[in-house]
Amino acid sequence: MNRTIQQYDAVIVTCKEVFLKKNKDYGTSWRVLRTISVVDQLYIKAQRIRTIQQLKQQKVEDDIAGEFKGIINYAVIGLIQLELPEDGADDLSEDEVTILYDTYAEKARSLMQDKNHDYGEAWRSMSQESFVDLILVKLRRIRQILSNDQQTLISEGIDANYNDILNYAVFALILQGEQSMAK
Repeated sequence: MNRTIQQYDAVIVTCKEVFLKKNKDYGTSWRVLRTISVVDQLYIKAQRIRTIQQLKQQKVEDDIAGEFKGIINYAVIGLIQLELPEDGADDLSEDEVTILYDTYAEKARSLMQDKNHDYGEAWRSMSQESFVDLILVKLRRIRQILSNDQQTLISEGIDANYNDILNYAVFALILQGEQSMAK
């Protein structure tokens, strides 16, 4: 489990670096995104990975790892947006953004540790294709929750789905890194 935590943290560090650099370039322009727009951004990234996996080729240079990093960062955006009021400030300071990013990355990490305890790191035996399919399932679930006025009868809410999406993308990057090192 210590190895997983180290690998997890390393992935989050690289994603956070990208997030904060984009924050310097664009500010918190993502504050205008509604939940469905975040879901659509996640969908675009996951669907692109799936298409590349199925066709076994790509025509745009951005690699699959970059798309998984984007999924992680959009999941964090989604979690932040769920907390902040829609009519709240559009411009957040770099310190605020950093604190929010760390808060949600840590919550996802804690969830990962709890699930890893119960599931025995079953994700290590999963395929990259399964991670993408599960992310797409979670996005469909969020869309259904939104169409139900964000109400669920028995199921987890939007935040739980974002956390799972984030963790699946981290797992995919960890396994991709291990496969690269094994070559």
